[in-house]
Amino acid sequence: MAGHTENSIWIDADIDPVWTITNNLEGWPDLFTEYASVEILEHHDQTFKFRLTMHPDANGKIWSWVSQRTLDPDKHRVQAHRVEPGPFEFMNIEWTYEPEGTGTRMRWVQDFHMRPDAPVDDEWMTNNINNNTRREMSVIRDKVERAAQSAKALPQQV
Repeated sequence: MAGHTENSIWIDADIDPVWTITNNLEGWPDLFTEYASVEILEHHDQTFKFRLTMHPDANGKIWSWVSQRTLDPDKHRVQAHRVEPGPFEFMNIEWTYEPEGTGTRMRWVQDFHMRPDAPVDDEWMTNNINNNTRREMSVIRDKVERAAQSAKALPQQV
């Protein structure tokens, strides 16, 4: 048995700003509500190895792990996985972006399996990831739409 989540959100902005803003790792602490910091450890072409650190949880515990992301800007697709899986046996992530109407559909798929000694099982983590993802996607949508609107409002350089 493994965990699987798939969530998407429509963002009222062209694909280019959605792609650029959501794949700017240095900006993630301002984009996501749950990340306190991002440290890029390695960068080769379109592949990034980085440490994510979360804000303290309700018990004061600070969670941190290393992930790797490979961007495919031509296909508007990202493949990622946890290098330091922590309580997961594995965690694989795919982000895709597609034009839809006047905006962009951003989709996140996560496949994972919890370690037998993890404090929670796949079902619990699936519900947790779905809840957090939906909340974070809504926050990100709002921030990206505001940024895209602000960019449109700027006078064009001649």
